[in-house]
This record gives sequence, structure tokens and C-alpha cells, in this order.
Amino acid sequence: MKLSTIGAQLYTVREFTKTPEDLKETFRKIKDIGYTTVQLSAIGPMDPEQVKALADEAGLSICATHIPFNRLQDELDQVIAEHKLWDCKYVGLGSIPPDYRNAGAAGYAKFAADTAGFTKKLHENGLQFVYHNHKFEFEKFDNGRLGMDILIEDTDPAHFGLELDLYWVHAGGADPSEWVRKASGRLPVVHLKDMAIVNNEQVFAEIGEGNLNYRTIVDACRASGVEWYVVEQDVCRRDPFESLAISFRNLKELV
Repeated sequence: MKLSTIGAQLYTVREFTKTPEDLKETFRKIKDIGYTTVQLSAIGPMDPEQVKALADEAGLSICATHIPFNRLQDELDQVIAEHKLWDCKYVGLGSIPPDYRNAGAAGYAKFAADTAGFTKKLHENGLQFVYHNHKFEFEKFDNGRLGMDILIEDTDPAHFGLELDLYWVHAGGADPSEWVRKASGRLPVVHLKDMAIVNNEQVFAEIGEGNLNYRTIVDACRASGVEWYVVEQDVCRRDPFESLAISFRNLKELV
């Protein structure tokens, strides 16, 4: 991990990305914190060229995205063109759609099969699909397999990459470092967030302000060939830009 490989996930500041004017100011603040790259997610309706121009103006690259599942199915050529415009290799999906998830092991297997076409086409166009998990993928089904096992074992590792969210791995009762090692070779992007206990409740926390062992986790990421370390905090208990700054400052100590 280097400072230049630590990115900010825009979902963290989603209330400040609804208009081009908002996005311009948000990019400025993120750059001022010290980040040099962002993951595009949860922004308002904007022309892709305008998004690229605003990122360039702020001196930020776009390391990854989150794209709705229906666009990957129905608008793939446009998705490919946008990512090439943004010089962004990693095309992310934020979650398995509910219809698949709610169908148990068979639903996960069908999702793996249904993604094969567009993940292959992305690969053929020099891009890489990456899947972002939550905790529900760690449910163990009657066949003894976790949802995550199915996603890994029933897909082509060259086409179906992972974007492990290490908070949600831990929330699912699994070991983040172990899963980083297990995903070695198909894990170009990770989501970093911390977990704390406040008033006996599990809460999202800035990196280094919770209880996850990030020194060990970062070591596992290095060994597994992670390219981008993206900071995301679903819910902030302070100004979200302050949260991004705290996480960045604490991660600097692990570089």
C-alpha cells in the first residue's frame, strides 16, 4: 500500500455529490485531505464527460466504480465507453440483487451463471468486473457452502473479480485477513472501514478508530496483490469529510 493507492469511496459523501457544483466542491475537499483517487458511486445524474473533467480539474483519478446491475445487463456498451473515458479499469457491483439473494444457494448459483456474459465482455474490453460483498454472503446453506464460496467457486477468476468489504466480512463472522488471502489473485480493490462498539451497539468507524486489526489486514492485502485501498464509511457520526480525513491520517501510519 502506498499513499497514491488509497482512495475515497464517494458513497461516504453521497449527500454532497448530487449536482456538478456539489461534486466539484467534494472533489476539492477530498483532494485537500490527501487522496489522489476516488471510486465513483452514488453521484447525481451527470454527463460522463463532465464527471471526468471535474475529476481532472481536481487532480483526482477514478480507480473504480459501482454500477447498477441492470446497466451491466442492458447498457453494457455504454458502461464500457464510460469506463474507458474515465481511464477506469474496475467496474464494480455493490451487491447481489435481492431476487438472487433471497433464493438461497440456487440464487447465488444462478447469479454466478447470469454474470458470465457481461463479465467476459468487460474482460475482453480491457476492464475488470469486481463484486462488493456485505455480510449476507457469509450465510452457510444446506449444501455446506457459503454464498461467497459459490460466488468464488462458480465463476471464472479471470472475469469475476472481488472487491472485499472488510467490515462486512468481519460482520459476517469471518476473518478479513483470511478472506483477503483466500481471494489472492482476484482482489484488485478492497473497501476499508472499521467497526467500533458504542453504547453496546456495533457502529461504523474511521480506520484505526475501531477494533479491526488493520496492520494485519494491510499486510495480507499487500501479499495478495491488492492494487487499490478504498476508504468507505456507510454511516459517519461526524462530518463525513472529517471521517475521510481521520481514516486517511491513520492509514498513513501503515504505509
